[in-house]
Amino acid sequence: MIKGKKILLCITGSIAAYKAVLLLRLLIKSGAEVKVIMTEAAKTFVSPLTFSTLSKNRVLSDLFEEDTWNNHVMLGRWADVMIVAPASCNTISKMANGTCDNLLLAVYLSSKCPVVIAPAMDEDMWQHPATQQNIVALQQHGNRFLPVNKGELASGLSGEGRMAEPEEIIQYVENFFSKDLSLKGKKALVTAGPTHEALDPVRFIGNNSSGKMGVAIAEELSSRGAEVNLILGPSTIEPGKNINTKRVISAKEMYDACIENFESFDIIIMAAAVADFTPKDKSDQKIKKENENLSLDLIKTKDILFEAGKLKSGSQTLVGFALETENEKENALKKLSRKNADLIVLNSLNDKGAGFGFETNKITIFDKKQNEYQFDAKTKKEVAADIVNTIIQYRNE
Repeated sequence: MIKGKKILLCITGSIAAYKAVLLLRLLIKSGAEVKVIMTEAAKTFVSPLTFSTLSKNRVLSDLFEEDTWNNHVMLGRWADVMIVAPASCNTISKMANGTCDNLLLAVYLSSKCPVVIAPAMDEDMWQHPATQQNIVALQQHGNRFLPVNKGELASGLSGEGRMAEPEEIIQYVENFFSKDLSLKGKKALVTAGPTHEALDPVRFIGNNSSGKMGVAIAEELSSRGAEVNLILGPSTIEPGKNINTKRVISAKEMYDACIENFESFDIIIMAAAVADFTPKDKSDQKIKKENENLSLDLIKTKDILFEAGKLKSGSQTLVGFALETENEKENALKKLSRKNADLIVLNSLNDKGAGFGFETNKITIFDKKQNEYQFDAKTKKEVAADIVNTIIQYRNE
């Protein structure tokens, strides 16, 4: 419910700023306490007096006013949610790149609350690769985007880029505040990213996993109320601050971190791409190119999912991943049985947009109750929600 919630409504320079007037009225009517931030460009479309009258709060816009300079941190901590509507192409770019040249951006960068963004721009700007890249970056930082609508645009053309209607934004915020917290009180363990197996102080054996899928799962679990411990291999991803993250390098370090307090977790998701082999001997010095050939003696690493399956109790839910290139379903089901997992998430490298290095993924989930769940290609954040939803359904059956 919106009633009693503290909401920051942030308005940027777009012709769609007129819709923010109706959005503000609906928020106030729903019982929210609203403070409004406007950029200088937004003032050219709608008068600040309109928003201050409706919100019964002074509109904030100047970063360098004496009484707002020290308050940008307070505003970010005051709000239950920050809504940027309309969000112009320019502001989206600045948010994605950490620019801080106005009050809205200063509040965004210091905020601790969820951020909901409703873009508004012409179709060509919306579809430009730079804009789409900025949106992906903001989504990876945990920001939530409302879909744009299709229709008549300010340019006179028709296409994608219209801001979501105020009623749609209200419904989104209502759903957000009533979000399922069915995992509150549960503890989850997630592994993510690759492992690096050292050959010498310089070189290693590894793979192309970025860790994006596992981190997205950890963040989704956290958003459902779970206490999440993330074991993250070498990755540039920075998980949310609400996730207990332990960074590791090698397969052995990841195994040791997983086994520690294993029995305390209700849900265990092994999403990491752990190296199957590691050098038998590691050189203390950089290996020189003295010979035409180099032979490596490799030994198997510990199979973390297999070991977890042996330790798993009846009250724990164990989830594994299978990245396959052939006989996908057959191999995934074999892994599900052999590893004593409860669910297995299948990625096929034959599917477009799936596997390492993509912002999207396409999965099929099998459980040991012989259920099969197929999903279309989606962003990894959306895929994480599908995985968590399936886990919750499995646990409740």
